Amino acid sequence: METVFYYLGVPFVQFYKSLERFGAFLIFQVKLLPLFFLPPYRIKEIFKQTEIIGVGSIFVISLTALFTGLVEAIQLYHGFHKFGAENFMGYTIFVSISKELGPVFGGLMLVSRAISAMAAELGTMRVTEQIDAIDTLAIDSKKYLIIPRVIATTISLPILVVMFVFIGNLSAYYISTVALGVNPTAYKDTITTYLEFSDIGTGVIKAFVFGFLVSIIGTYIGYFTRGGARGVGISTTKAVVYSAITIFAANYFLSSLFLYLDW
Repeated sequence: METVFYYLGVPFVQFYKSLERFGAFLIFQVKLLPLFFLPPYRIKEIFKQTEIIGVGSIFVISLTALFTGLVEAIQLYHGFHKFGAENFMGYTIFVSISKELGPVFGGLMLVSRAISAMAAELGTMRVTEQIDAIDTLAIDSKKYLIIPRVIATTISLPILVVMFVFIGNLSAYYISTVALGVNPTAYKDTITTYLEFSDIGTGVIKAFVFGFLVSIIGTYIGYFTRGGARGVGISTTKAVVYSAITIFAANYFLSSLFLYLDW
């Protein structure tokens, strides 16, 4: 009988612990919020992190965008060709990349390259007591280590997503018109005729939100790492998994919101 109650109670205990950890995360972020507006602003550190996070991710984002556009064009061509609607591929590809694929894929690649490194770096600093040393010197470690990384990620991801959209659509246009035989003029006309500002703005707004969310997750997990080298590995894995899931979940809610607002 005790075994039965044990297995019945474990899910509830785990659920309670998850709520407790999520509550601690929210409380930490609320306490962190005023630090964004209080001096010192550490502009130099923000630029440094922007270079590491943003500039350092350009290559992997560009490569992902290139092949995303190529695959998108090939797959849509097979579907549109059955109905003789190949000339309408331009706008469809542009919207799908700018609204969904750009922010989501760009965010995931940033997570795999930058957020994982961010969590590992902060985790290593925690287990080697470097963060404790910073606090000992009367320097707010949260202000010094977390805020610049969050700001840099929030700024960098929208720029990277705009670049993703440009490269992705350029590669899709090239393979559609050169390799698949789609009329170049018709391809561009559908974009210029039906394109609206919201088609681009939606992706940029998503990128801002994704950048902020994944950065606060990565920094939080890295900042509170425990357990030596093994703990750093666990924290890095958690940062990547939680950030990726957050991107997909946030993408759904934002897409639903934009649909509700008819924007």
